[in-house]
Amino acid sequence: MILRGEIVNRLLLHEGMVLKPYKCPAGFLTVGVGRNLETNPLSPKERERVGDVTKGISTDEAIYLLKNDIMRCQDELADNIAWFYQLDDERQYALLDMCFNMGIKRLLGFKKMLGAMFIGDYKGAAKECLNSKYAVSVGKRAKRIARLIETGVWVK
Repeated sequence: MILRGEIVNRLLLHEGMVLKPYKCPAGFLTVGVGRNLETNPLSPKERERVGDVTKGISTDEAIYLLKNDIMRCQDELADNIAWFYQLDDERQYALLDMCFNMGIKRLLGFKKMLGAMFIGDYKGAAKECLNSKYAVSVGKRAKRIARLIETGVWVK
């Protein structure tokens, strides 16, 4: 997997950072770097560290939550996609980014894309990535992720 600092930077590019709670485009209460507080509530340890998020959080607290979310997504990907660690680092990141954005359950619904990735048809997988509500919803982000799936090269 790519270095955690680089993953943080890429997710900051895609998600931005908002230190006060807000409703995301899907209508969920969110804070920090895309932390959906409704589908991914704070753990007791996170609550102890961050406190009452309704009053806002610090940049350090947002990065702390983001790093926890990265680890959670990596675990979910490894648990649900048997061949995840057989992918190169960049394609692992592409799936991590999608998992972070939409959750593992919705990502697993991309059966044609995942099937194409499994057999190394990255051009086909990229096409399937773009042929989705996800692509319409996130626009440039989906184009960047699809290009990453197809080429294995990150372009900002």
